Amino acid sequence: MNRHVANSFRLLPVAAVLAAGAALAPAAGAAPATKPASTIRVADNPYQRGPAPTEASITAEKGPFAIETIPVPAGSGTGFNKGTIYAPTDLGQGTFGAIVVSPGFVSPEAWISWYGPRLASQGFVVMTLETNSLVDVPAARGEQLLAGLDWLTGKSSVKNRIDTSRTAVMGHSMGGGGTLEAANKRPSLKADIPLAPWDTNYNFPNIATPTLIMGADNDFIAPASSMAESYYNNVKTAPEKAYLLLKNAGHMTFVSPNTTIAKYSIAWMKRFVDNDTRYDQFLCPAPKADANIAKYLDTCPNG
Repeated sequence: MNRHVANSFRLLPVAAVLAAGAALAPAAGAAPATKPASTIRVADNPYQRGPAPTEASITAEKGPFAIETIPVPAGSGTGFNKGTIYAPTDLGQGTFGAIVVSPGFVSPEAWISWYGPRLASQGFVVMTLETNSLVDVPAARGEQLLAGLDWLTGKSSVKNRIDTSRTAVMGHSMGGGGTLEAANKRPSLKADIPLAPWDTNYNFPNIATPTLIMGADNDFIAPASSMAESYYNNVKTAPEKAYLLLKNAGHMTFVSPNTTIAKYSIAWMKRFVDNDTRYDQFLCPAPKADANIAKYLDTCPNG
């Protein structure tokens, strides 16, 4: 039996809680869509994609890029199960950064599928994963994130749309733990975003990637104080890092469309995958606590 799968059976009691929580996951409203991709101009920054961001554009349900959805059947590549690609169709804008997203423990790909079009329409090639096993532990999920990323950038049908030097990972729950594991294993990643991360490992000495960790104040599955915030404090080597604690939110908030999660995920990916300083305005000065944010800690990009 695979060692990661074997280690995960002790965590099976969490499954019922996750399944019940999914039904309660709140969805947030979205702002109107932004301008069509035909109005986009490639600027001086060779990695910059899309028009100048505004509060409306970064919180919109759809970004400025038209996208296509491409199924990735099981057996397409090695080291991961299957998934779905979301890719911009405008081939005149140059190549895009690539992001792979993992779901959490006993969570299907469908629960994190909303991140695909939300991020891709802002100018990224995104693949959401179905893990090898629903009970894979964080270390296994980290390996699958990297395997999926290698296949996406090297062998997929959209590989020519991707700048292989600009890659990132993100994931929810044990997928968030896997995100930290992947970043620790591959320091060349440009960004990583663990969402309500769960992992028994708190030691990530090799992370050299800008890391945004999100937690939820009412999370009793992966308590933010002992997990998300602790991981933030223990990531000592990231050149930039931030910690966002959602207000009046739980562990399963992350599996439904949410404007706050999307806004800061987009800003972080645009800032560090695309090196787009136009997004500094959303990250530095640090966002203040409000109706959606209970706490925010950061090193502040270029601050």
